[in-house]
Amino acid sequence: MTPFEKLAVIFQDIKIQHTVFALPFAVISAFLAAGGLPPWDKLFWIVVAMFGGRSAAMAFNRIVDARYDATNPRTRDRALPAQRISAGPYAVFLVASSLLLVWASYMLNPLAFYLSPVALAIVFFYSLTKRFTPYSHLFLGFAIAVAPVGAWVAIREEISLVSLVLGAAVVFWLAGFDVIYSCLDVEHDAQNRLHSIPRRFGLKTALWLAAAAHVAMVVILLSLGWLTDLGPLYLFGVTCVAGMLGYEHSLVHPGDLSKVNFAFFNVNGAISLVFMTLVIADCVWI
Repeated sequence: MTPFEKLAVIFQDIKIQHTVFALPFAVISAFLAAGGLPPWDKLFWIVVAMFGGRSAAMAFNRIVDARYDATNPRTRDRALPAQRISAGPYAVFLVASSLLLVWASYMLNPLAFYLSPVALAIVFFYSLTKRFTPYSHLFLGFAIAVAPVGAWVAIREEISLVSLVLGAAVVFWLAGFDVIYSCLDVEHDAQNRLHSIPRRFGLKTALWLAAAAHVAMVVILLSLGWLTDLGPLYLFGVTCVAGMLGYEHSLVHPGDLSKVNFAFFNVNGAISLVFMTLVIADCVWI
């Protein structure tokens, strides 16, 4: 297998297209920090940093979870347990992706550069949390929330209340839909002594907690609009988010998890893209 073929296997395995979950919120944060259109060079390096950080996080996850993935019917076809690639190339990819994040951060500003190892530590730590806490979903949200906070740092070289509030919305959004997704793994998690909210509290309670997390997200987004004095397009965006979250929850029931994948990937991808588009429009044209 050539290096390019190995790289293709890794990109397919880490589902590079799922960057759509975090990247739009980083872009939103950049526009809010700039008060309009950010400098194009800053946007470019933010995207590069996002690509490197997410790739490093996913590579770390695939490496440390390989033995668990091999026993899970949902994940046993991933590249490492299916032996389509060895851990060596994955480790090289992990190091290269981490260095890419650090380099992009250096190109942005000194504070972004100094905080880049902290960002990597946060996104790596998430992959270990299912081993000791049922609240790993919140750690995932915290890891993804690095994106909007980091984008704000990239533009203004500071951590502000606005960036933290946007990050908090991301925490509850990610935690909510990760709880939904984890409903698929309750039996496997119990057999392997892994922890999750669905395993700890049962499917019915877990879905209620996911809904509560998403209500919290909408409330936080409304407070963000008040903090930033955003206009009607932003409020319409929050309304769209609330509607799509409601639709997501209508698809999933304790006795019927057949639509979890659609709810997880399609609906949440639409949420981030629609919300980003409306926030950018509000920042630029209103």
